[in-house]
Amino acid sequence: MARVVIVGAGVTGLLTAVECALAGHRVTVLDRRSIPSPVSTSFDQHRALRTFVPGDVDATLARVAAHRRWLELESLLDTRFYRRVGVVTAWPRAEAVAMAEQAARCGLPVETVEPEKLPHLVLADDTAGVLEIDAGVLLAERVLVAAVRWLIEHPLVSLRPNSRVVAVDTGRVEVEGGSTVHADLVLVAEGPWTTELVDVPVRVHRQTMVYLRPPERLMQWWENAPGAGRLGRDGRGWLLPPGDGTLLKISSDAVRREVASVDSDELDHRWVDRLLAASIVSDVDRYTVVAVKHCHYTTDAATGGALLTEVAPAVWARAACGGSGFATAPLVAGRIVDALHAFEEAA
Repeated sequence: MARVVIVGAGVTGLLTAVECALAGHRVTVLDRRSIPSPVSTSFDQHRALRTFVPGDVDATLARVAAHRRWLELESLLDTRFYRRVGVVTAWPRAEAVAMAEQAARCGLPVETVEPEKLPHLVLADDTAGVLEIDAGVLLAERVLVAAVRWLIEHPLVSLRPNSRVVAVDTGRVEVEGGSTVHADLVLVAEGPWTTELVDVPVRVHRQTMVYLRPPERLMQWWENAPGAGRLGRDGRGWLLPPGDGTLLKISSDAVRREVASVDSDELDHRWVDRLLAASIVSDVDRYTVVAVKHCHYTTDAATGGALLTEVAPAVWARAACGGSGFATAPLVAGRIVDALHAFEEAA
């Protein structure tokens, strides 16, 4: 039995804790705030769950495995948190057919969708949608709450909220106030705050989200609508549909910007105006703006993608999610469990 310390109780940290406990390891989860925390970068109404990665067969097959694990976790955690409504992506008409064929070769059920079948979404001219049928939306807050409830009941797991970690080294984690937690393996998964503890090159991105309530007459249509990407006249917008108590969420790559830190102030409200004007949803003026949120995520400074690395012997860091933190969290958890197996074999 190995001792695992996880710093950060977002989706990566909590799912890794679940998998490590299932593998028979003793797990301690530390977070600077409550567990789960409403200000965590993972804490949100919903996140997209898709498997197709254009042009990358290996990544697609890995996402398929992660998708399968999400289905199993829904049963394990005894909570319904996956809305399998599909995800549609707009492509230039000539590319849509090729994308659908590429996905089908990976074994994914897909179909092409004409814009008129998605009348309340705005697709650029001369584009068509590729609907990934076996995809959908994770109810993110439910995932975190269900994972915490399961972990609290597990005899091998200790959750320690309000425990700010100040230093990490091989075999030990120092907590503010002077206590030390010893470990055979440490995973630092504090999102944008990870770089305070480990030296990894990442970029921090801020993205504005607007949460809308559709007109009453459209609620039934939206309840069954898919998630969608590459929307708007510039093809940079995306949305997650309402349902199960959530609101319609819209955003766009056009309102993503690099920032120095998650704590940097921002008083410019023009991002919201720019997003509402991005032609993501038809007749957006008829929708009610309920909330605005500035979300953060990190990317590898070199590749712009995700990053999981062993930064020191038996010290791992999930320093960047590349915007796909929920979709790939089961893959990170599996990688850590594999590392623990290797540790036990070498011991």
